[in-house]
Formats: sequence, structure tokens, C-alpha cells
Amino acid sequence: MKKYIAIDIGGTNIKYGIIDENATLVENYEKPSNANLGGEHLIGVVTQICENFLQKHDIEGVAISTAGMVDTVKGEIIYSGKQIPSYIGVNWKKIIKEKFSLNAEVENDVNCAGLSEAILGAGKDFKSVVCITIGTGIGACMVEDKKVFHGSSNSGFEVGYMILGEGMYQDIASTTALVKNVAEKLHINKNEIDGRMIFDRAKAGDKICNSEIDRLMDNIAIGISNICYVVNPQIVVLGGGIMEQSEFLEPKLNNSLKKYMLEEIRQKTQFAFAKNKNTAGMIGAYYHYVQATAKKHTEI
Repeated sequence: MKKYIAIDIGGTNIKYGIIDENATLVENYEKPSNANLGGEHLIGVVTQICENFLQKHDIEGVAISTAGMVDTVKGEIIYSGKQIPSYIGVNWKKIIKEKFSLNAEVENDVNCAGLSEAILGAGKDFKSVVCITIGTGIGACMVEDKKVFHGSSNSGFEVGYMILGEGMYQDIASTTALVKNVAEKLHINKNEIDGRMIFDRAKAGDKICNSEIDRLMDNIAIGISNICYVVNPQIVVLGGGIMEQSEFLEPKLNNSLKKYMLEEIRQKTQFAFAKNKNTAGMIGAYYHYVQATAKKHTEI
């Protein structure tokens, strides 16, 4: 059975493992990415991961999921935020090919997460799937007929930059926004709390934390409603660390959606929480690899 190296490069952690042609992760690891050290540092980490696996396995190719905007044809980072300095211009396909004589395929991490949910997760039974990831920022993608929509310049569905009433979507509806708002209300430094602590306090009855979570759900629902008005997906899948609080958040989100989404559309749109969670990037990277290589073969 063919084996592939799957790597998911995030601003905080790198997840990596061996995945087989049945999309089963047979090995699965994680370590800090130290992405703030920049692109050259990440090149060193990724090539070391590949070297270690190649000593033990016969590898068919390398599937990479990564933060940043990606030119999927070239396998190159075309835009990256300040979390990963000097990352723009890193060409993973070229690096892997030159060092290991292996093919590599590269895709944006949110697109990979969405692809994994559309093929092997909460959206597997639907034709049109929107996946939204709520974390430090907000990312999203649309998968139609199991294919990611990229737009004309590989920046389709960068919904975190949508301008809503109070600012950009990711500035008002992310975990970062929740922490900032709670810290201001409690008159404490935002570095003293995190999302997990806020949810623990809310479940214990803290009125400020509950109020700010309700405010967050309203803002998330406004963005979801606008997206649904434009693309009318069959299902919206919600992922990211905050969405692991699904039992607590589901009734709040439903109440918020009722406020901002036309009932005719809301009743015909499914909503679900992501299933693949920590492994979504690696699984999606593998599916992107399969699709990209199959497309090349049909073009020959």
C-alpha cells in the first residue's frame, strides 16, 4: 500500500504523520512550529521531518497543508501574515523535489480542513459545503463537488477580511476578539485569560463571560448569514478550537442565526460542527495531493 508524508504547518504547531491511500493516518505526531522564527526555520523543520520518515518508509509523495495563501500549481506561498515572517516565496514543491526527488502538493490549511470535512467529515453527504474555522483569526473555504473553490488568484473565501459593522470579520468574531472583550470587561490583562478559561467561567454562571460569548455568536452568525446569502451552500461546517465547545455553543448559535438569517434560507441550510478536528489538515492535504496529481495525469 502506498504511503505519503502528510504535514500541516500552523502558526502554533506542526502536525505530521504517515497517511496511506485509504486516507488512514498510520502515524501521527505534533510539535511546536515556532513559526515566528520565519520561513527558513520552517524549511528546516519540514525537511527534517521528511528525512526521518524516509529512513523508515517507502514514500510516494509529500502532502502539505499550510497557513498563508498558496499558489497550488507552483506550490508556493504567495501571502502570509506577520505570524510567519519571511514565508512569502517559500516554494515547497521545489524544495521537496530538489532535496528528496519526491513530488509535493501544497494547499492552504483552511482549504485542507474544508476538503477533509467535505470528503470524510460532517459534509460528506453534501454537494456544496462551506467550512468556517474560528480561532486566532477566521478562515473559510467552499467545497463544491468535493473540489475547493480558489477564485481567480487563489484568494477565494478569505472571509476573515470581510468588512462588517464593527470592523473585519476576524476582528469581531474570533477567539482573539472574545478574549479581548472579556479582558476589557473584567479589567484584566488579556494575557491572563484564554478561551478555555472563559468557557469554564461561563458554564459556572459568570454573566460577563456568557454575555460576551453571546455577543461573539451574534457576530459569527452575521458573517455566516452574509456568506449564505451569497453562495447558498447546503451545509456550513464550523471548526477551530472554540467550536469544540459544540454542546454549549449550538443553542446560542441557533438563536443568533434566527436573528440574522432569513428563515427561508436558514431552514434549507444545514449546520454542523467539524468532525476531523486535529487531523483535518493532514487528511485534507492528502486529498488535495490525490486530486492535484490526478489532474496532472489527465492533462498529459
